[in-house]
Amino acid sequence: MNGAGDIHYSSDYFEQLHDFAVELIQKGLAFVCFLNGDDMREYRGTLNKPGKNSPYRDTSVEENLALFAKMRNGEFKEGECSLRAKIDMSSSFMCMRDPIIYRVRFAHHHQTGDKWCIYPMYDFTHCLSDAIEGVTHSLCTLEFQDNRRLYDWVIDHVSVPTKPHQYEFSRLNLEYTLMSKRKLNTLVEEKLVDGWDDPRMPTIAAFRRRGYTPASLREFAKRIGVTKMENTVEMSVLEACIREDLNDNAPRAMAVLDPIKLVIENYPAGKTEDLIVKNHPSDESQGTRIVPFSAELFIEAEDFKEEANKKYKRLVLDKAVRLRGAYVVTATRCDKDEQGNVTTVYCTYLEDTLGKNPTDGTKPKGVIHWVDADKSLDATVRLYDRLFTVPNPAAEDDFHKVMNPESLIAIEKAKVEPSLVDAKPEQVFQFERQGYFCLDNDIKNTGDLVFNRTVGLRDTWAKISQ
Repeated sequence: MNGAGDIHYSSDYFEQLHDFAVELIQKGLAFVCFLNGDDMREYRGTLNKPGKNSPYRDTSVEENLALFAKMRNGEFKEGECSLRAKIDMSSSFMCMRDPIIYRVRFAHHHQTGDKWCIYPMYDFTHCLSDAIEGVTHSLCTLEFQDNRRLYDWVIDHVSVPTKPHQYEFSRLNLEYTLMSKRKLNTLVEEKLVDGWDDPRMPTIAAFRRRGYTPASLREFAKRIGVTKMENTVEMSVLEACIREDLNDNAPRAMAVLDPIKLVIENYPAGKTEDLIVKNHPSDESQGTRIVPFSAELFIEAEDFKEEANKKYKRLVLDKAVRLRGAYVVTATRCDKDEQGNVTTVYCTYLEDTLGKNPTDGTKPKGVIHWVDADKSLDATVRLYDRLFTVPNPAAEDDFHKVMNPESLIAIEKAKVEPSLVDAKPEQVFQFERQGYFCLDNDIKNTGDLVFNRTVGLRDTWAKISQ
């Protein structure tokens, strides 16, 4: 492999590729062919029928050199002729039946401008670019396995500085998404996603925006390994790698996505405490942060019920819970709106329970998270999920029909703790009891806080399938 790390373009080598084509002509191994597309397909044969030689195959070397020079000078129209390698029209491998290696194309090139009007074909360019760059192991997917014969043929018949070898392996197929660039482009062009960096897309830009870490992707690659067998990897494998890495490394924070107010009636009026909370429960090196606490907080609406069975480990009337990193509280009553939805819960707290268990025999049912009502920050939280509802959308007649309508749910009125004002784009946090979220890298300097869900705390899709 070439470890230089520089960006290379095949257009960097257009002059050298042209010279290699001339070398093939000089060796009698390439010719200019004037068959049109229909005739070329007829001459090519089928998988069960050998092809036949082009009537231009035996043109002299001198005439081919002159014709190829005319091609370069723009003296032929597009499609009028092409340069073909002279290999074997009876080969059982279609790619070896005198393949085209140069076409006439009057197109402006993004790197070379209008310098060229002939362009080399991929199978000719690929192997020679590898050789020029000093590549030793050229890795590609299984659909190029037959093309290795053409790869080797070109390398063996021109004066290249090195001789790379092509190795094929199965492509990565991942559940609940598409890996075809053509189909992904359809999603972008039809505006079914927000672009190539939409966090639901399987692209590097999308992974960054969603908060996937390089370490988790390396671990994913290590776990699935390299194989020549066609297979589809479960999305849960990728999510497990991400979840494990973030569990070890992501700092904690508190965010309330569906807030209702919690009023502590016996807490001193006007008092605010700065509670010192660990940024990570087991990694002391991540330090601590200050979280404000007062008589009015926000909690999740789903964390309170007027009545509940014993399995409900949250806040219930006349029952006690612990507020994460703070006190034990007991709910006493609640207010509702006209639709019967709870808007405010009233409670009392036990003053001596900050970091301690109650001494009066009170047993908290569980732990819930919260944010201070006065000092919390407004945020938009985007709950990203799998883009499709079936594991293999590529196998569907129309993948549009199996798109997940809940692959993106935007929550506009979330509340987050004030420490997140210093969050950096793409920085990932574990929102306690919610999942892993990163600050969006496309906030365009508006100052708005927008967090994208990276992955949940648990594999909810596995639970649903069971």
